[in-house]
Amino acid sequence: MNSELTGATTGSSSRVSKPKDALSQPKTADLNGEVPAKPKRKKAVAATLAVLNSPPAPQEQGAAPVESSDWVEQSDGPRSPKEAARAFVAAQSENTPEVKTEVAPLAEGEVATAFNQLPLSKRVLDVLDENGFQTPTPIQAQAIPVVMTGSDLIGIAQTGTGKTLAFGLPILDRIATKTAKGRALILVPTRELALQVEEALWNLGRAFRLRTAVFIGGAPARPQLSQMRGNPDIIVATPGRLNDFLANNQVDLRAVDCVVLDEADRMLDMGFAPQIRRILSQVPTDRQTLLFSATMPDEIVNLTREFQRDPQRVEIERAGTTAENITQNLYIVEQDDKPALLEEILSKGAQSVLIFARTRSRANKVSRYLNGLPDEKAQGRAAEIHSDRTLGQRRQALDGFKSGRYRVLVATDIAARGIDVTGIELVINFDLPDAADDYVHRIGRTARAGRSGTALSFAAPDQWRDVRDIEKSVGNPIPLAEDNRGEFPPASRPRTGGGASRGGRSNSRPRGGGGGNRSRDRRY
Repeated sequence: MNSELTGATTGSSSRVSKPKDALSQPKTADLNGEVPAKPKRKKAVAATLAVLNSPPAPQEQGAAPVESSDWVEQSDGPRSPKEAARAFVAAQSENTPEVKTEVAPLAEGEVATAFNQLPLSKRVLDVLDENGFQTPTPIQAQAIPVVMTGSDLIGIAQTGTGKTLAFGLPILDRIATKTAKGRALILVPTRELALQVEEALWNLGRAFRLRTAVFIGGAPARPQLSQMRGNPDIIVATPGRLNDFLANNQVDLRAVDCVVLDEADRMLDMGFAPQIRRILSQVPTDRQTLLFSATMPDEIVNLTREFQRDPQRVEIERAGTTAENITQNLYIVEQDDKPALLEEILSKGAQSVLIFARTRSRANKVSRYLNGLPDEKAQGRAAEIHSDRTLGQRRQALDGFKSGRYRVLVATDIAARGIDVTGIELVINFDLPDAADDYVHRIGRTARAGRSGTALSFAAPDQWRDVRDIEKSVGNPIPLAEDNRGEFPPASRPRTGGGASRGGRSNSRPRGGGGGNRSRDRRY
């Protein structure tokens, strides 16, 4: 048996309404009642997206500099990034603002129950209506009015509750009404999330000619830089690629007046904080800064004081809260018995399964193991997504999982942040996450937009402290599965028996040991 696959690992509720997913909309009628052909994307954006099906770029990380590092070719001739930024601001100042429709103010403490109760323009409301959006989610209803005032904001809500539109709609509104004085910069931790956010905003903003640019690693630099020719209203970027462009004087951020940090806790952790500081040092201090996430540890909140001015806080749930419609269960199982337990669970027929492994190598081994099973046991093939895969391979795996070509997607925590795949029935933590807060993001891939789902976690007998930390983070115990056969050592605290996701604690202990008689000789 492969040691890498079976080795020890280390380590007031708001009801959510059910808006349609912006990424899975059918073609809808335009504002005149006609169904238009899908507008062609800008050539530069198409070039960036084309890399998804192309061979891997020579450099997976970082941007290879273009031949000239101090100018970007513009539609009316060469301009330096500084000149391009000044031209963008000048063009915005020449726009004639649209007169907004007056919205009757809500009573003090009242929360909007329809988008037309929010201070959004008629153009944006019409687009929302055409795309089937009627009722804002709690984070949207409470955050949008704050963002529209220009205040800085910390927004905390469960995964899958519409945080993208909570910051996206105010940005789109100022573009639609020609009241934007600068461009928006949206920073995200992963390439997949960058593409998802851009697509969600473009699907709504194309009605008023939204212009976007996407800066991500793993794709050629020149097509991404060429997107600046169109004077984009919104830049969506990962910190690494944007820092490369800034270091080479290829992008100027002085026209940015709104910054969004999506998945803000990850953006400000030990790995990303220095990059964020470098980026924000080149953005005017007179800006609006918005932070959104499902978890927001106190140490990260303290760090945000460097970047925000008197931010308001909108917290729909206590930070780290999991959705009520996720059934959570725990299996206590020896490392060597995990593959057989996984096989047994998959045989029960869940049709869309996301499996999390601790490392890239283990994700690869789990995927290979599942693909090596006979068809009658595999019941559908598996794909993998992690940082050893090229951008094209990762996108192909994710698209195949969305379309149903792959029944199982095996991932590291790269997929736990913001990847929105509708209809995931089951999330399996083959390995527990290294950080307790990541548990919330992992299981939040199921039960999105009001649906229900199941999350199962495998814990070795010596991982009872890790389980305790997760339960402390989410504020509830994780009940043992009804067919669990393992137990924690006597030194650990008592646990519940089988039950649903909100089961209480008890003094009972499960009987049996170590995952039962599942250990068999396997090829990985």
